[in-house]
Amino acid sequence: MTDLVRTGALETTVLEAAAGDVHAAGIPGIFAEVRVRDDVWRGAAGVADLVTRAPVTPGMRHRVGSISKTFVAAAVLQLVERRAVDLDAPIRRYLPNLVPGGRGDAITVRMLLNHTSGLADYLPTAYPSLAAFPVVADTSPRSLDDNRFTRFDPLDLIEMGVRASTAAAPGTSPGRYSNTNYLLLCQLIELITGVSAEQHIDDALIARAGLADTGFPSGPEVDGPHSRLYESWFGMNQPLSDYSVFDMSWVGPAASLISTTADLNRFFAALLAGDILGPDMLTQMQQTVPVVSFEGTIVDYGLGLHRKEVPGQGTFWGHDGSVWGGGAITMTRADGRRQMTVAINRQRWNELDASGRPTPHPIDGALDAFHRVAFGAQASKWNVEPPR
Repeated sequence: MTDLVRTGALETTVLEAAAGDVHAAGIPGIFAEVRVRDDVWRGAAGVADLVTRAPVTPGMRHRVGSISKTFVAAAVLQLVERRAVDLDAPIRRYLPNLVPGGRGDAITVRMLLNHTSGLADYLPTAYPSLAAFPVVADTSPRSLDDNRFTRFDPLDLIEMGVRASTAAAPGTSPGRYSNTNYLLLCQLIELITGVSAEQHIDDALIARAGLADTGFPSGPEVDGPHSRLYESWFGMNQPLSDYSVFDMSWVGPAASLISTTADLNRFFAALLAGDILGPDMLTQMQQTVPVVSFEGTIVDYGLGLHRKEVPGQGTFWGHDGSVWGGGAITMTRADGRRQMTVAINRQRWNELDASGRPTPHPIDGALDAFHRVAFGAQASKWNVEPPR
C-alpha cells in the first residue's frame, strides 16, 4: 500500500519493492514515510495483525521507543536556553537525593544527555530474567510476561540504576547508553517546570510542532489505528508474543512516546531547521561522542541525537528506538532535503548459535537495503539533488 503525495524526485517502485522484501524476510508489517524536498512517499507492506491479517497502513500510530529521548533532550535544552538549567552543572545541584555523593558532583546534565555519566541501566534489575542481557543465551523473556501490567515508579527505577555497578567513571569515553540517564532528565524537567515531563513535552514541543498524532500513553494500550507488536526474543518466543498491550512505565517519558512516521518527520524537520531550538543549542545538540549501544555497537551520539554518515548523501541526524515487539528509526539529512522514518512490528528476530550469539537473519539484509534506498544511497536509481 502506498500513498504518493507528489511524484518526481522519488522512484516509488524501488521503495515499494524494498518494503515488500522486508515483509517477505520475516517482518509482519513495515510502514514508512520518505521525503525528498516536496516529494513524499508513504508506504506499507505486510500485516498489522497475524491473526486477522489486517494490513498495516502508512499512517498507523506506533510506539517509537527511544526516539522519545530526542524530545526529552530538546525540552531540557529549551530550559538551558531560558537559563533555568546549566548544561555543565552537576546533577546534584538539582537532584541531590537521586544521585548523592561524589557521583552527583561529577555527573553533569550534559553527561546525562550524551550517555557519558557512567550510570548503569536499571533494566537488568527491573526485569530479572534479562539480567545477563546482552549475553542473550543466559536470558529469557519471562520478565516481559511477568511485568506486562506492572506500574513502575520512576524514582525506584532511577535508584536501581544508581545502585547498580557503574558502567564507567563519569565522562569516560566511550559512553554507555542507559535509560537511567533520561529518567533523571525527566525528573529535572519536572523539578524546573512544576509539571510532569509528559505534560511539559506535550506543551513545549508536541503542540508547538503541530504533531496531532503524537503523545504519551495514558494506559497500556495504543489509542487509534495501530499494529500489533510481536516479540521474538532471539527465537525463544514461539509463536511470537504479542506485546502491543503493555504498561510503559518501565521507561516512562524516556521511551514511551507514540507517534506516526509523518509526525516524526515533521518534528525532526522543525528541530534541524532551528524552529525548536536556537542555533547555539542546536550546535550543542550535534556535538557527538562515541557511545556503546545496548547491542554493543558504537554510535556517534550527541545530546539526544544520533549522527550517521551516508555515502554520497552526507550527514543525517535522528534517533532509533525499540520496545517489546516494535521498532522505529527516523533520520533527517543535515540540509533538511531528505528524510526517512520507518516503523516495524517485530523485534529481536535473530536466533542464537551454539555459543549463544545472535546469528544473521534475512531481515537484517532486507532492512539495511530498505534504509539505503530511503537514504538515497543508491544514487543511480534516484533523481535527487546531492547534499549542499
